[in-house]
Amino acid sequence: MPNFIIDCSENVIRLKSADEIMKEVFDSALETDLFTASEIKVRINPFSYYNNGNSLDDFIHVFAYIMEGRNTEQKNKISKGIVTKLAKILPEVPAITINIMDFEKATYFNKNMI
Repeated sequence: MPNFIIDCSENVIRLKSADEIMKEVFDSALETDLFTASEIKVRINPFSYYNNGNSLDDFIHVFAYIMEGRNTEQKNKISKGIVTKLAKILPEVPAITINIMDFEKATYFNKNMI
């Protein structure tokens, strides 16, 4: 935990490699001091087929899933940090967005908890 899932147009990974993009998201999350490196998971899904309001403009959207308990200011720090870094390395991408969703502690479970 946390999980950062990056959806993007396929062209984005031609502009920067998937590894470079994931590293920026990883580093941004780590720089918030809210997570340890071993907790952060990042994945990327490039899309060949999409429709952005009847356009084929490039896009990046990050879905962030974090454990509940962070306040709005902390979540804003995560969002702003990630979008700022991605905009810096990919200034030609017109749409770079993120949303953060909380995992509920009461219902979260993983293999290590068995």
